[in-house]
Amino acid sequence: MNAPEAVHFGTDELPWVDIGDGSKLRLLQIKEEEGLWIVENIFQAGYEVDTHKHTGPVWGYTVSGAWKYKEYDYVNRAGSFLYEPAGSVHTLQCIEDNTQVWFQMYGSNLNLDADGNITSVADGALTKEFYFAMCEELGYGTPATLVG
Repeated sequence: MNAPEAVHFGTDELPWVDIGDGSKLRLLQIKEEEGLWIVENIFQAGYEVDTHKHTGPVWGYTVSGAWKYKEYDYVNRAGSFLYEPAGSVHTLQCIEDNTQVWFQMYGSNLNLDADGNITSVADGALTKEFYFAMCEELGYGTPATLVG
């Protein structure tokens, strides 16, 4: 039987890189042709992501800690699952230190100003470029991120 093999990454096999205020990122998988990017973050209390709109759906799973969107009343805590449909707009705010969240995204994040104008775009390709460059700069070499 010639079945494809599963791919496994141990907890320490992909390095974390700093994204500001002690918060971290690692890129687990990217399929640029599909617009797929899967990241894991560790956020510190007070960390905030720009208000943004998704061009594709997003799934999030909170491993530890707590975070929320400014625009909603609920808080995502350990064990919380979140689905964001394409077109949703929100501003992520971290509430507790060492909040660990896993996101699977399709498409782009359109970062918005207070008037709803696009100020910048983030997607899997840019995230890969940033992550790989940071890994190289930190002496990790090219990470074993699942590409393609």
